Amino acid sequence: MKSKVNMPFIYFLMEPKIVFVYKIDKQKYLNISDLSEGEWAAFALNHGDEWASFHHEKSEPLEGQSYWFAQKDQVKIIEEINTQIQHYRHSTYHEAAGARMHAVHIVSSESAAGSIRVALEPPKQVIGFPDVFSIGPLWKLTEKIGQAFRHEWLYENINYELDDDDYQVKFTNTLREIEDIPQQLPIYIWYGDNADEQIGLRFFLYYLRDKTNEIFLINTTACNASDGTLDNQHFPHTSQMNSTYLRRLFEKSTERKPLTDRERLVLQRDWETLSQKKDVLRLWMNENITSVPENHFDSVILSTIEQLHSEQVTKDFMPTGEVIGELFTQMNGVANVFFLEYRIRHLIYSGVLALKGIPKSMRHYQIQLRV
Repeated sequence: MKSKVNMPFIYFLMEPKIVFVYKIDKQKYLNISDLSEGEWAAFALNHGDEWASFHHEKSEPLEGQSYWFAQKDQVKIIEEINTQIQHYRHSTYHEAAGARMHAVHIVSSESAAGSIRVALEPPKQVIGFPDVFSIGPLWKLTEKIGQAFRHEWLYENINYELDDDDYQVKFTNTLREIEDIPQQLPIYIWYGDNADEQIGLRFFLYYLRDKTNEIFLINTTACNASDGTLDNQHFPHTSQMNSTYLRRLFEKSTERKPLTDRERLVLQRDWETLSQKKDVLRLWMNENITSVPENHFDSVILSTIEQLHSEQVTKDFMPTGEVIGELFTQMNGVANVFFLEYRIRHLIYSGVLALKGIPKSMRHYQIQLRV
């Protein structure tokens, strides 16, 4: 597949000698699902040499035909479209957006980002990262080679309900959003005392290392645990907090000072250490990010299943989702549910657990201890 740009149009040359033309009409990055909603037209070339001089306004579009893009081509098309959108944003949209916004907020969860959007008054931009930093390899994650390595591990082991290509595109788009932050805007990074958000904090600061923006930190766990105005509630994850609490935390954060260069450097170096390892499970323990063995939760999984069996009149298969729900409650949300499901499948394949159903998601199969 070849492509070339005639803004606001992008041309894609596909075999056999068909040119697809896409019109960019928005400044928002596209996901795979957005492809079918855009303005497309198809044109036929008489011979390959026409590609160099092709201009859609000098040709007649094909009518009454439908076409389908292979999945690998969809990813390439999205990448090219989003690259051109980013060029456009930097040349025209960037300064205007900076003038409109008061601040940018970044958090390690799309659900937490949604809560922050509701909590804070406009104008603001909220970036929620579509990934879980406590599981999967972090090795060279700010580089394409590391992103591919992580995506491959997740594809082979984790039953995310999001399509794998959608995940990859959303990951890249979020990095683009961070790159696009105008230099004059203050940046607020929200995080709590859990592995996902503590690692995310360090990842964001490393990715922002070349930006001169003032950066403020809002530790939601520390704030709500010590502030009587929040009724002494304790929420380890930002996504667990409602909009009222988040609004109060932000109002209090205006009293804080931005990170110093030294403070930023310390956290950036923490990320450099994390990104040299290929381990796949990390916990927040004793105020530190700690790597633990992949089978760290296996004994808890088995003891919980044994406990649930003891509550049955007759030992029988149990829905995997119910087992994971019990585990999540017992561990107070420390473990990622998708990682727990991955370990349950490992115990099935190892012959420790019996399976009933098809393990394509935690809703589709049941388990029990083998006799």
